Amino acid sequence: MEILDGKALSDKIKTDLKTQSETLKKKGVVPALAVILVGDDPASQTYVNTKEKACNAVGITSIMHRVCSSTSEEEVLKIIDSLNKNPEVDGILVQLPLPKHIDTSKVIEAISPDKDVDGFHPFNVGRLVAGMDGFVPCTPFGVMKLLEAYGINVRGMDACVIGASNIVGKPMMNLLLNASATVEVCRSSTKNLKEHTLRADLIVVGVGKINLLTSDMVKEGAIVVDVGINRNEEGKIVGDVDFANVAPKCSYITPVPGGVGPMTIAMLLTNTIKSASRRQK
Repeated sequence: MEILDGKALSDKIKTDLKTQSETLKKKGVVPALAVILVGDDPASQTYVNTKEKACNAVGITSIMHRVCSSTSEEEVLKIIDSLNKNPEVDGILVQLPLPKHIDTSKVIEAISPDKDVDGFHPFNVGRLVAGMDGFVPCTPFGVMKLLEAYGINVRGMDACVIGASNIVGKPMMNLLLNASATVEVCRSSTKNLKEHTLRADLIVVGVGKINLLTSDMVKEGAIVVDVGINRNEEGKIVGDVDFANVAPKCSYITPVPGGVGPMTIAMLLTNTIKSASRRQK
């Protein structure tokens, strides 16, 4: 069993991105990421602070827009419009979830596809489905980079994705399909989930349910990627996989924390530098 160390790989990627950022600055382009945070949700604040620190570490200017939870949808759309029109902004990220009075789909569609570094705009979703170049959602993008770094070629593998969200499950499915894997998409509510996972050479799980994937659901030598982020009763961060019991059966497995999480941030920075490079050209 080998650990897929997302922390170590993300540090290497960030070192490379810092060099790219410095090169862009010498050519007159300062990479910039704008983040909009609506409200004071503690988890969202933590994520935004982490992203801000990561930007600073690689030389990306971080432009913060923190507004109160009662801010209207119209005001949020106005902020996005101004950032779309600002030629010195390369990426726009709206921290999710948004308050209930704001239409998330409308907000995502308001972001210019050229600055959609989260990869959520329908334009970029369509390009991903078609196997064309575009911005890819950061978490599944990070999973693919992590597998690639360890020399894991998914071509011909039976892959099982547990979770069908627009942020992880669906783009994960498309990335694996584009890489010539055979993909099955399940949910935590799938009937006889174990029957599906036992067939899989690769399992990617991200539904937010502690110990959803147990050792009896995984065949010997499988690769397990845990995208889940949960807090257990002791307040410890854990994933969706019963790591202690599943890991001994795996050829590769990601830890939580230190697996997919750091890669998500690294891919956000990667997408921002990609956008800045387009601006320079």
